[in-house]
Amino acid sequence: MRIFIINAGGIFRYFAVILFTVAILIALAASYYDVVSVFSPNRELPIYSVERSDKKIAITFDCAWGADDIPRILNTLRNENVQATFFVVGQWAEKYPNIVELISKEGHDLGNHSYSHLRMGVLDESKIRDEIALCGKKLNSISSNNVELFRAPYGDYNNSVISIAKGLGYYTVQWDVDSLDWKPNISKDEIMNRVMRKVRSGSIILFHNDTTYTAEILPGIIAALKIRGYEFLPVSKLILKSNYTIDIEGRQKSNE
Repeated sequence: MRIFIINAGGIFRYFAVILFTVAILIALAASYYDVVSVFSPNRELPIYSVERSDKKIAITFDCAWGADDIPRILNTLRNENVQATFFVVGQWAEKYPNIVELISKEGHDLGNHSYSHLRMGVLDESKIRDEIALCGKKLNSISSNNVELFRAPYGDYNNSVISIAKGLGYYTVQWDVDSLDWKPNISKDEIMNRVMRKVRSGSIILFHNDTTYTAEILPGIIAALKIRGYEFLPVSKLILKSNYTIDIEGRQKSNE
């Protein structure tokens, strides 16, 4: 007769290994599901950049808070002969209508950045539509320029956001170069290095107004990009308006 001695500690370790393995498999399955969901052909994607070979790029600013630095930013763009795109929150436009009008008169794009700067991906469809439509109404009441660009606050979007924006006549635009200029502890050199390291032909660069350094370092960034041969277009002239596809990176490509 054989006698088996059961070690309680060994059994515990054995089941712990099993549970750990099961947890890993569940995590891998969830990760796989997320990847499949993100790159699903049913996934709506905004425009992050444009497939171009001519070294044309776009500078964009998100405007949601203060406006003290806008005159300095506009002065730099005027001196450098650069047209940019300003994504404006509706409440910001209500607070600074003269600034919005000035941006428009100087030939820059005005883009819709929602009315209240909420996270659009968590809103119901009715609220998404109201946020986009109300901002568009406000911008159109101030400027005669055609507002056809939309950017979701925080870059937070889902299929409903893009579909509703499209239905309201907007191209949804993100960015592929994030300056992170809004971060409180970021340095001027870090902002400059991020832009110069990531930019490529067809890039859309994200800046914000009402930050510590953006207005100050913008002339240097534009000069450095010009030295590398880049030219600047507002987003409305950088993107394709028809006969295009958007790949899994959000890069817009011509079908011709």
